[in-house]
Amino acid sequence: MARIVPDDWQHLEATGAAARERETLALFERGLPAGYTVYHGVHWTRIVEGFSVFGEADFVIVSPSGRALIVEQKTGFLRETKNGLVKAYLQTERNVAVGLARTVERLHRRFTAAFGAGNYGLEELFYCPDHVVREPAIAGVQPSRIVDATRKSQLAAIVREALPADEPRLPSAAKIHHFLADELSLTPDASALVGAAGTLVTRLAGGLASWARRLEFEPFRLRVIGTAGSGKTQLALQVMKDAVARGARTLYVCFNRPLADHIAKVAPPEAKVANYHQLCDWVLRDSGHVPDFEGANVFDELERHFAQTPVDARWQFDVVIVDEGQDFQPAWVDALARLLRPGAAWWWLEDPLQNLYVREPVALPGWTVLRETTNYRSPRDILAFLREAAAEAAPALAQLVAGSPFDGSEVTFAIWEGRDEPDERDEREERAAQGAALAQESAVVVATKRAITQALSFGFRKQDIVVLSFRGREHSHFTALDHLGPHRLRSFTGQYDLFGNPQYRDGDVLLDSIYRFKGQSAPCVILTDVDFETLDERAARKLFVGATRATMKLIVVASARAARAMGHDPAAASAGRAGPGGKREARAQ
Repeated sequence: MARIVPDDWQHLEATGAAARERETLALFERGLPAGYTVYHGVHWTRIVEGFSVFGEADFVIVSPSGRALIVEQKTGFLRETKNGLVKAYLQTERNVAVGLARTVERLHRRFTAAFGAGNYGLEELFYCPDHVVREPAIAGVQPSRIVDATRKSQLAAIVREALPADEPRLPSAAKIHHFLADELSLTPDASALVGAAGTLVTRLAGGLASWARRLEFEPFRLRVIGTAGSGKTQLALQVMKDAVARGARTLYVCFNRPLADHIAKVAPPEAKVANYHQLCDWVLRDSGHVPDFEGANVFDELERHFAQTPVDARWQFDVVIVDEGQDFQPAWVDALARLLRPGAAWWWLEDPLQNLYVREPVALPGWTVLRETTNYRSPRDILAFLREAAAEAAPALAQLVAGSPFDGSEVTFAIWEGRDEPDERDEREERAAQGAALAQESAVVVATKRAITQALSFGFRKQDIVVLSFRGREHSHFTALDHLGPHRLRSFTGQYDLFGNPQYRDGDVLLDSIYRFKGQSAPCVILTDVDFETLDERAARKLFVGATRATMKLIVVASARAARAMGHDPAAASAGRAGPGGKREARAQ
């Protein structure tokens, strides 16, 4: 199966020409074997007016050898004239052959400049699935490279014939992929769902990943305070890529281990990637001290020993990037400062709204500060829901700007009845309420099972869905479960191996807490275990973190009292009326 870049094209709704291009992507995905990569512009059909990103071309296919094939697609009616095939656009007509020739010539120039003459291969193909070319000789395109309606079923085979899989690999093969990714303005989305088959990509036009890297000052100490979905982690990846390209030693450090594990998969292999405690472990082992991960207070011990261990040149870097800085302790700043070479650049990325541990901001005197309040990731109506439900408790929510082109995702509520505070009751009340607590647990679990069923009915695959507990692992109703109905849960067991690697249960639906999943995202998020009587600032931050993990759909599984605190009336839901944020579906469970 061919690799499609960007790879989340199947999830996006499209009409007109974009829908036809999605059909072609499906043909390429099924018909081309592994080793072939198809670059396309369908991902941005609702961001930019056109669908083609490479001039007139709609797709660029790269073979295992690194040779490239430009594919121009024209659907609908074409007219055959003495000057060749033409496509009508309102009051104008465009010559197919001329447009394709210009695109080929443009890429030839750019490939030559990037790779050198003779160091690449570039072919072209014209695809018109709705038209039968009656006079190939005058079409203006080589007849063997025209795939019309009569040869539509042979499209993938013709591509394979033009780009054989067994050709010798070109010297520029790896560079071709970097070039095309840059041409599409692609940056890997490090917050994409851990365990997904591919890496989602995001175009942040004018965002942090594009312009923050242009800043220059000495010493380079930049504190980026950006909201969720603003592109902080994409920026970090581009900074790593830039640094590695110029031969600089690079270190990326974050707070959450799941985020570090995923970043390691998409970052340049030359960069060091770790969460803070993982970094402590590496340095200590290198100095001859082996941490005991089965001992008590292991993380406190890691921090203390790391801060006291001398650091030599092997653990010093030209570029250091801290992600999730709002979760870092003040003492960690001095410990990390020892890892900077003279003249090193230090980036600090954080979001105060994601400070779930209620820690005071780390003091960074003398640093330059850059603020970004635009969220490019979450659908607009999810941000509207957060502003209306929680801005009073967390005023910073009112300042957020929606940068996503998507709206109308319809935040869904699934309500369960009763209170859910067994950890806050005194001992006598807890004993008296044990039977009710068991029934209560059953209610939230049943509501969450139904939410998964609903997500599947929306067309999401199991690997697209993540179930996030609003509570920590210690207090969640779901921590001990390995199934929710027929769905096997992939979840952290709470155990680490001898090397400090977290252990996971096998499953096909990811279960995690908002604390561990911070910095990541998924197409469909089911935020469950949501229960509070008053929506205070801490609850508002937790709601913000959980809701902004969703890139397409959010389902909130909440107690009736929490739903009311968020401005959602369960009685109104039963009557079919919308709650805060406008048009949203609600289901009482």
